[in-house]
Amino acid sequence: MRHVYRGPAAAGWLLGLLLLAAPPAAAQAPTGTPPAAPVYQVDPVWPKPLPNRWGIGQAAGVAVDARDHVWVIHRPRTMTKDEAGAAQEPPLSECCVPAPSVIEFDPDGNVVQAWGGPGHHPSWPENEHGIHVDHKDNVWIAGNGPNDHVLLKFTRDGRFLLQIGKTGETGGSNDTERLGRPADVEVDPATNEIYVADGYGNRRVIVFDAETGAYKRHWGAYGERPPPDEALPPYRPGEAASSPARFFRNPVHCVRLAQDGLLYVCDRANDRIQVFQKDGRFVREFVVAPATLGSGSVWDMDFLPDPAQSVLLAADGSNNVVHLLARGDGAALGRFGRNGRNAGDFHWVHNMAVDSRGNVFTTEVDTGKRAQRFRLVSQLPR
Repeated sequence: MRHVYRGPAAAGWLLGLLLLAAPPAAAQAPTGTPPAAPVYQVDPVWPKPLPNRWGIGQAAGVAVDARDHVWVIHRPRTMTKDEAGAAQEPPLSECCVPAPSVIEFDPDGNVVQAWGGPGHHPSWPENEHGIHVDHKDNVWIAGNGPNDHVLLKFTRDGRFLLQIGKTGETGGSNDTERLGRPADVEVDPATNEIYVADGYGNRRVIVFDAETGAYKRHWGAYGERPPPDEALPPYRPGEAASSPARFFRNPVHCVRLAQDGLLYVCDRANDRIQVFQKDGRFVREFVVAPATLGSGSVWDMDFLPDPAQSVLLAADGSNNVVHLLARGDGAALGRFGRNGRNAGDFHWVHNMAVDSRGNVFTTEVDTGKRAQRFRLVSQLPR
Protein backbone atom coordinates (compact mmCIF):
# COMPACT_ATOMS: atom_id res chain seq x y z
CA MET A 1 0.00 0.00 0.00
CA ARG A 2 1.34 3.46 -0.91
CA HIS A 3 1.58 5.84 2.07
CA VAL A 4 1.80 9.60 1.55
CA TYR A 5 1.38 12.35 4.13
CA ARG A 6 1.91 16.09 3.92
CA GLY A 7 1.17 18.47 6.71
CA PRO A 8 2.40 21.08 9.16
CA ALA A 9 2.79 18.97 12.28
CA ALA A 10 5.92 17.05 13.34
CA ALA A 11 7.84 14.81 15.62
CA GLY A 12 9.37 14.49 19.09
CA TRP A 13 11.01 11.41 20.39
CA LEU A 14 13.29 13.11 22.89
CA LEU A 15 13.42 14.32 26.44
CA GLY A 16 16.44 15.53 28.36
CA LEU A 17 19.08 18.11 28.85
CA LEU A 18 22.27 19.01 27.02
CA LEU A 19 25.59 17.59 25.99
CA LEU A 20 28.78 19.54 25.37
CA ALA A 21 31.70 18.37 23.31
CA ALA A 22 34.47 16.77 25.33
CA PRO A 23 37.82 18.56 25.72
CA PRO A 24 40.09 17.99 22.74
CA ALA A 25 41.72 14.57 22.68
CA ALA A 26 45.35 13.94 21.84
CA ALA A 27 46.08 14.75 18.20
CA GLN A 28 47.51 12.23 15.75
CA ALA A 29 50.39 13.49 13.57
CA PRO A 30 49.09 17.08 13.20
CA THR A 31 50.01 19.09 10.11
CA GLY A 32 50.03 22.80 10.87
CA THR A 33 47.61 24.34 13.34
CA PRO A 34 44.69 21.99 13.94
CA PRO A 35 41.18 23.46 13.76
CA ALA A 36 39.35 24.14 16.99
CA ALA A 37 36.87 21.48 18.06
CA PRO A 38 33.29 22.62 17.51
CA VAL A 39 31.05 22.60 20.58
CA TYR A 40 27.58 21.02 20.49
CA GLN A 41 24.50 21.05 22.68
CA VAL A 42 21.64 18.60 22.36
CA ASP A 43 18.22 20.06 21.52
CA PRO A 44 15.78 18.13 23.74
CA VAL A 45 12.65 19.31 21.87
CA TRP A 46 13.66 18.42 18.31
CA PRO A 47 11.82 17.01 16.47
CA LYS A 48 8.30 17.96 17.49
CA PRO A 49 5.62 15.34 18.23
CA LEU A 50 4.69 13.23 15.22
CA PRO A 51 1.14 13.59 13.88
CA ASN A 52 -1.43 10.87 13.23
CA ARG A 53 -0.40 8.77 16.25
CA TRP A 54 2.74 7.87 14.30
CA GLY A 55 5.74 6.14 15.80
CA ILE A 56 9.05 5.12 14.27
CA GLY A 57 11.15 2.00 14.26
CA GLN A 58 14.90 1.80 13.79
CA ALA A 59 15.98 5.13 12.30
CA ALA A 60 18.37 3.91 9.62
CA GLY A 61 19.34 7.06 7.76
CA VAL A 62 19.32 10.86 7.82
CA ALA A 63 20.10 13.50 5.19
CA VAL A 64 19.91 17.28 4.91
CA ASP A 65 18.79 18.93 1.66
CA ALA A 66 19.53 22.35 0.15
CA ARG A 67 16.67 23.90 2.18
CA ASP A 68 18.18 22.57 5.42
CA HIS A 69 15.22 20.21 5.63
CA VAL A 70 16.02 16.97 7.42
CA TRP A 71 15.07 13.62 5.89
CA VAL A 72 14.84 10.51 8.06
CA ILE A 73 14.29 6.97 6.82
CA HIS A 74 13.16 4.41 9.38
CA ARG A 75 12.12 0.76 9.47
CA PRO A 76 8.39 0.51 10.26
CA ARG A 77 8.58 -3.29 10.48
CA THR A 78 10.96 -3.09 13.44
CA MET A 79 8.35 -1.56 15.72
CA THR A 80 7.27 -4.05 18.37
CA LYS A 81 3.59 -4.88 18.92
CA ASP A 82 3.74 -2.76 22.04
CA GLU A 83 5.25 0.21 20.20
CA ALA A 84 2.66 -0.14 17.42
CA GLY A 85 -0.19 -0.90 19.78
CA ALA A 86 -2.78 1.14 17.88
CA ALA A 87 -2.04 -0.82 14.69
CA GLN A 88 -2.89 -4.21 16.22
CA GLU A 89 -6.23 -5.94 15.70
CA PRO A 90 -7.86 -5.23 18.04
CA PRO A 91 -5.83 -2.18 19.14
CA LEU A 92 -3.72 -2.74 22.24
CA SER A 93 -3.37 0.95 23.09
CA GLU A 94 -4.05 4.48 21.91
CA CYS A 95 -0.66 4.81 20.26
CA CYS A 96 1.03 4.18 17.90
CA VAL A 97 0.87 3.25 14.22
CA PRO A 98 4.01 3.03 12.07
CA ALA A 99 4.83 6.22 10.20
CA PRO A 100 5.66 6.03 6.48
CA SER A 101 9.31 5.12 6.01
CA VAL A 102 10.52 8.49 4.68
CA ILE A 103 9.81 11.61 6.75
CA GLU A 104 10.79 15.15 5.80
CA PHE A 105 11.16 17.71 8.62
CA ASP A 106 11.65 21.45 8.37
CA PRO A 107 14.54 22.98 10.36
CA ASP A 108 12.28 23.47 13.40
CA GLY A 109 11.32 19.79 13.50
CA ASN A 110 7.85 20.02 11.97
CA VAL A 111 6.79 17.23 9.62
CA VAL A 112 6.54 18.56 6.05
CA GLN A 113 5.59 15.31 4.34
CA ALA A 114 6.00 11.55 4.65
CA TRP A 115 5.80 8.69 2.18
CA GLY A 116 7.11 5.24 1.40
CA GLY A 117 7.26 1.93 3.15
CA PRO A 118 6.37 -1.65 2.25
CA GLY A 119 4.31 -1.64 -0.94
CA HIS A 120 5.32 1.85 -2.07
CA HIS A 121 7.41 0.28 -4.86
CA PRO A 122 7.83 -3.41 -5.88
CA SER A 123 11.54 -3.27 -4.96
CA TRP A 124 11.05 -1.37 -1.70
CA PRO A 125 13.76 -2.78 0.62
CA GLU A 126 13.04 -5.37 3.25
CA ASN A 127 15.29 -3.46 5.64
CA GLU A 128 15.62 0.26 4.88
CA HIS A 129 19.17 1.60 5.07
CA GLY A 130 20.46 5.05 4.18
CA ILE A 131 18.96 8.10 2.46
CA HIS A 132 20.42 10.88 0.31
CA VAL A 133 18.85 13.96 -1.26
CA ASP A 134 20.81 15.07 -4.31
CA HIS A 135 21.37 18.52 -5.89
CA LYS A 136 18.28 18.03 -8.08
CA ASP A 137 16.05 17.29 -5.07
CA ASN A 138 15.86 13.59 -5.87
CA VAL A 139 15.68 11.19 -2.94
CA TRP A 140 17.78 8.01 -2.99
CA ILE A 141 17.29 5.10 -0.63
CA ALA A 142 19.04 1.78 -0.11
CA GLY A 143 18.46 -1.39 1.91
CA ASN A 144 20.56 -4.04 3.61
CA GLY A 145 18.12 -6.94 3.89
CA PRO A 146 19.20 -10.34 2.48
CA ASN A 147 17.57 -9.56 -0.90
CA ASP A 148 18.03 -5.78 -0.91
CA HIS A 149 20.49 -5.40 -3.78
CA VAL A 150 19.02 -2.20 -5.23
CA LEU A 151 19.09 1.57 -5.06
CA LEU A 152 15.83 3.43 -5.61
CA LYS A 153 15.52 7.03 -6.80
CA PHE A 154 12.38 9.09 -6.17
CA THR A 155 11.22 12.67 -6.56
CA ARG A 156 11.00 14.56 -3.28
CA ASP A 157 7.27 13.74 -3.09
CA GLY A 158 7.85 10.00 -3.54
CA ARG A 159 7.34 9.41 -7.27
CA PHE A 160 9.59 6.61 -8.55
CA LEU A 161 12.30 7.55 -11.08
CA LEU A 162 15.04 4.91 -11.30
CA GLN A 163 16.24 1.56 -9.97
CA ILE A 164 19.87 0.43 -9.99
CA GLY A 165 20.47 -3.27 -9.35
CA LYS A 166 18.05 -6.18 -9.11
CA THR A 167 16.13 -7.37 -6.07
CA GLY A 168 17.28 -10.81 -5.01
CA GLU A 169 20.26 -10.86 -7.41
CA THR A 170 23.90 -10.16 -6.58
CA GLY A 171 27.11 -11.03 -8.34
CA GLY A 172 29.97 -10.17 -6.03
CA SER A 173 32.34 -7.26 -5.64
CA ASN A 174 33.44 -7.16 -9.29
CA ASP A 175 30.01 -7.39 -10.90
CA THR A 176 29.30 -4.20 -12.84
CA GLU A 177 25.50 -4.41 -12.96
CA ARG A 178 24.32 -5.95 -9.68
CA LEU A 179 24.82 -4.66 -6.15
CA GLY A 180 25.37 -6.43 -2.84
CA ARG A 181 23.21 -4.94 -0.09
CA PRO A 182 24.28 -1.30 -0.62
CA ALA A 183 24.46 0.85 2.50
CA ASP A 184 24.77 4.45 1.40
CA VAL A 185 25.12 6.79 -1.60
CA GLU A 186 26.12 10.31 -2.56
CA VAL A 187 25.62 12.11 -5.88
CA ASP A 188 28.34 14.40 -7.25
CA PRO A 189 26.70 17.64 -8.51
CA ALA A 190 29.65 18.32 -10.83
CA THR A 191 29.30 15.09 -12.82
CA ASN A 192 25.87 13.72 -11.80
CA GLU A 193 27.58 10.46 -10.85
CA ILE A 194 26.40 8.46 -7.86
CA TYR A 195 28.95 6.91 -5.52
CA VAL A 196 27.73 3.80 -3.68
CA ALA A 197 29.04 2.21 -0.49
CA ASP A 198 28.44 -1.40 -1.54
CA GLY A 199 28.08 -2.57 1.18
CA TYR A 200 26.85 -5.33 3.48
CA GLY A 201 27.36 -8.03 0.86
CA ASN A 202 29.99 -6.57 -1.46
CA ARG A 203 33.22 -4.83 -0.37
CA ARG A 204 33.70 -1.88 -2.66
CA VAL A 205 32.79 1.58 -3.86
CA ILE A 206 30.93 1.56 -7.19
CA VAL A 207 29.97 4.54 -9.36
CA PHE A 208 27.03 4.92 -11.76
CA ASP A 209 25.49 7.66 -13.87
CA ALA A 210 22.77 9.10 -11.63
CA GLU A 211 20.42 9.75 -14.56
CA THR A 212 20.66 6.48 -16.51
CA GLY A 213 22.15 4.05 -13.98
CA ALA A 214 24.99 3.19 -16.38
CA TYR A 215 28.08 1.66 -14.74
CA LYS A 216 31.20 3.86 -14.58
CA ARG A 217 33.86 2.28 -12.32
CA HIS A 218 34.50 0.55 -8.99
CA TRP A 219 37.31 -0.17 -6.56
CA GLY A 220 38.17 -1.72 -3.22
CA ALA A 221 40.47 -0.70 -0.37
CA TYR A 222 43.49 1.38 -1.41
CA GLY A 223 41.90 1.80 -4.83
CA GLU A 224 42.72 -1.78 -5.76
CA ARG A 225 40.50 -4.35 -7.47
CA PRO A 226 38.40 -6.03 -4.78
CA PRO A 227 39.68 -9.52 -3.95
CA PRO A 228 37.38 -12.56 -4.16
CA ASP A 229 34.44 -12.41 -1.75
CA GLU A 230 35.72 -15.08 0.59
CA ALA A 231 35.32 -15.41 4.33
CA LEU A 232 37.59 -12.99 6.17
CA PRO A 233 39.54 -13.52 9.38
CA PRO A 234 38.20 -11.60 12.36
CA TYR A 235 39.50 -8.11 12.99
CA ARG A 236 42.16 -8.03 15.71
CA PRO A 237 42.38 -5.16 18.21
CA GLY A 238 44.61 -2.44 16.77
CA GLU A 239 44.97 -4.15 13.39
CA ALA A 240 43.97 -1.00 11.49
CA ALA A 241 46.98 0.84 12.92
CA SER A 242 49.57 -1.97 13.06
CA SER A 243 48.90 -4.10 9.96
CA PRO A 244 46.06 -2.56 7.91
CA ALA A 245 44.05 -4.93 5.75
CA ARG A 246 44.29 -4.54 1.98
CA PHE A 247 40.54 -5.11 1.72
CA PHE A 248 37.36 -3.51 2.96
CA ARG A 249 35.44 -5.46 5.56
CA ASN A 250 31.67 -5.61 5.56
CA PRO A 251 29.99 -3.33 5.78
CA VAL A 252 31.38 -0.61 3.54
CA HIS A 253 29.01 1.71 5.33
CA CYS A 254 29.20 5.25 3.93
CA VAL A 255 30.56 7.52 1.21
CA ARG A 256 30.93 11.31 1.56
CA LEU A 257 32.18 13.71 -1.10
CA ALA A 258 34.00 16.82 0.11
CA GLN A 259 33.87 20.13 -1.75
CA ASP A 260 37.49 19.72 -2.85
CA GLY A 261 36.56 16.52 -4.70
CA LEU A 262 37.95 13.98 -2.22
CA LEU A 263 35.77 10.95 -1.48
CA TYR A 264 35.68 9.64 2.10
CA VAL A 265 34.64 6.02 2.72
CA CYS A 266 33.58 4.35 6.00
CA ASP A 267 35.41 1.01 6.29
CA ARG A 268 33.44 0.36 9.43
CA ALA A 269 34.70 -2.99 10.72
CA ASN A 270 38.32 -2.05 9.92
CA ASP A 271 38.04 1.03 12.20
CA ARG A 272 39.16 3.40 9.48
CA ILE A 273 38.24 6.04 6.93
CA GLN A 274 39.85 5.81 3.50
CA VAL A 275 40.14 8.84 1.22
CA PHE A 276 40.19 8.70 -2.59
CA GLN A 277 40.21 10.83 -5.68
CA LYS A 278 37.00 10.56 -7.69
CA ASP A 279 38.66 8.10 -10.06
CA GLY A 280 39.47 5.71 -7.21
CA ARG A 281 43.10 6.69 -6.64
CA PHE A 282 43.95 6.22 -2.96
CA VAL A 283 45.00 9.39 -1.08
CA ARG A 284 45.25 8.54 2.63
CA GLU A 285 43.48 6.84 5.52
CA PHE A 286 42.55 7.74 9.09
CA VAL A 287 42.38 5.15 11.85
CA VAL A 288 39.62 5.78 14.41
CA ALA A 289 39.45 4.00 17.79
CA PRO A 290 41.45 0.99 16.48
CA ALA A 291 40.81 -1.18 19.55
CA THR A 292 37.08 -1.29 18.69
CA LEU A 293 35.80 -4.78 17.90
CA GLY A 294 32.23 -5.86 17.17
CA SER A 295 30.64 -3.60 14.58
CA GLY A 296 33.62 -1.26 14.24
CA SER A 297 34.07 2.44 14.90
CA VAL A 298 33.21 4.38 11.70
CA TRP A 299 29.51 4.14 10.86
CA ASP A 300 28.86 7.45 9.12
CA MET A 301 30.45 10.87 8.66
CA ASP A 302 29.91 14.41 7.47
CA PHE A 303 31.81 17.69 7.34
CA LEU A 304 31.65 20.95 9.26
CA PRO A 305 30.33 23.50 6.72
CA ASP A 306 33.09 26.11 7.03
CA PRO A 307 34.80 27.04 3.71
CA ALA A 308 37.56 24.44 4.21
CA GLN A 309 35.26 21.79 5.70
CA SER A 310 38.01 21.65 8.31
CA VAL A 311 36.40 19.16 10.70
CA LEU A 312 35.23 15.63 9.91
CA LEU A 313 32.48 14.34 12.21
CA ALA A 314 32.25 10.54 12.42
CA ALA A 315 29.42 8.60 14.07
CA ASP A 316 30.62 5.56 16.05
CA GLY A 317 27.75 3.22 16.87
CA SER A 318 29.92 0.78 18.82
CA ASN A 319 31.32 3.32 21.28
CA ASN A 320 28.22 5.53 20.89
CA VAL A 321 30.04 8.78 20.33
CA VAL A 322 30.58 11.26 17.52
CA HIS A 323 34.29 11.75 16.86
CA LEU A 324 35.56 15.20 15.85
CA LEU A 325 38.57 14.87 13.55
CA ALA A 326 40.73 17.30 11.61
CA ARG A 327 39.82 16.59 7.99
CA GLY A 328 43.35 17.19 6.75
CA ASP A 329 45.11 14.50 8.76
CA GLY A 330 42.54 12.77 10.96
CA ALA A 331 43.87 14.32 14.17
CA ALA A 332 41.47 13.73 17.07
CA LEU A 333 39.99 17.04 18.24
CA GLY A 334 37.31 15.82 20.61
CA ARG A 335 34.05 13.93 20.71
CA PHE A 336 30.56 14.04 22.15
CA GLY A 337 27.98 11.50 23.30
CA ARG A 338 28.03 8.36 25.41
CA ASN A 339 26.13 5.10 25.68
CA GLY A 340 22.71 5.76 27.20
CA ARG A 341 19.08 6.66 26.68
CA ASN A 342 18.90 10.30 27.77
CA ALA A 343 18.90 13.20 25.36
CA GLY A 344 22.44 13.55 24.07
CA ASP A 345 23.25 9.89 24.71
CA PHE A 346 23.25 7.25 21.97
CA HIS A 347 22.28 3.65 21.48
CA TRP A 348 23.71 2.44 18.15
CA VAL A 349 24.12 5.85 16.55
CA HIS A 350 23.89 4.76 12.93
CA ASN A 351 23.83 7.80 10.65
CA MET A 352 24.45 11.51 10.82
CA ALA A 353 24.14 14.65 8.71
CA VAL A 354 25.21 18.28 9.15
CA ASP A 355 23.18 21.29 7.97
CA SER A 356 24.47 24.58 6.55
CA ARG A 357 24.73 26.09 10.03
CA GLY A 358 26.82 23.24 11.41
CA ASN A 359 24.03 21.58 13.39
CA VAL A 360 24.28 17.79 13.61
CA PHE A 361 21.40 15.33 13.15
CA THR A 362 21.77 11.71 14.24
CA THR A 363 19.65 8.57 13.96
CA GLU A 364 19.78 5.33 15.96
CA VAL A 365 18.98 1.71 15.14
CA ASP A 366 18.62 -1.46 17.24
CA THR A 367 16.38 -0.33 20.12
CA GLY A 368 17.50 3.33 19.90
CA LYS A 369 14.76 4.20 17.36
CA ARG A 370 15.05 7.96 17.42
CA ALA A 371 16.52 11.07 15.78
CA GLN A 372 18.32 13.84 17.64
CA ARG A 373 19.60 17.33 16.85
CA PHE A 374 22.79 18.78 18.30
CA ARG A 375 23.06 22.55 17.92
CA LEU A 376 26.43 24.09 17.13
CA VAL A 377 27.03 26.60 19.94
CA SER A 378 30.54 27.66 18.89
CA GLN A 379 31.47 29.74 15.85
CA LEU A 380 32.13 28.22 12.46
CA PRO A 381 35.74 28.79 11.32
CA ARG A 382 36.05 31.54 8.70
